[in-house]
Amino acid sequence: MAQAPVKARSPRKESVFGERFAVFAESLLTGVWIAVACLGVVTYPAAFAAGARHLRRRTTHEGGGWREFVADFRTAVRGGWAVGLAGWAAAAAVWVDVLAARAGIPGGPFVGAVGIFALIGLAVALLRAAAVWTPGVSWRVLLADAGRRTVLDPAGSFLLICGLVIVAGSAWFIAPLAVPVLGAVAAAAVAVEERYRHR
Repeated sequence: MAQAPVKARSPRKESVFGERFAVFAESLLTGVWIAVACLGVVTYPAAFAAGARHLRRRTTHEGGGWREFVADFRTAVRGGWAVGLAGWAAAAAVWVDVLAARAGIPGGPFVGAVGIFALIGLAVALLRAAAVWTPGVSWRVLLADAGRRTVLDPAGSFLLICGLVIVAGSAWFIAPLAVPVLGAVAAAAVAVEERYRHR
């Protein structure tokens, strides 16, 4: 009597919850990598770009880990350091505006408010640019396109502002908590850009 052929078991697919939790955990680990890469002070744009590219690989089930992150970071930092320096210069200019507003200079509060809103817009544009960074693309082009998307997609930009507020709040209450949250902000930037692309 012939035996029926035994069916090969198909590999178990990861549950939707398991996959999403894995992405969340990966984003927290990526936040630690981003924080370490930001220690160069002007390297934060490259750190976020490398982190976002790592998370894009993770969500598309491509290989990648610490070595790929470091390779991306080295490539991104070549032009990204100048963007980081310009970001610190903008922050310093806004700080001067805030000091002028506190000193009671006429028109100071208005100039200070405009400066703060402009700095927030620049931060969002930088996150959006980092979320779509790929080797060989100019940071100038990325930032120009990201600036347009920041204005044309206010809902996505607002989500990123909320992410930045969470990082600031985490740093205010429990400073070490802000480190992994950086990865969550990078993941949010990737998600916002994917959402905009599919619209």
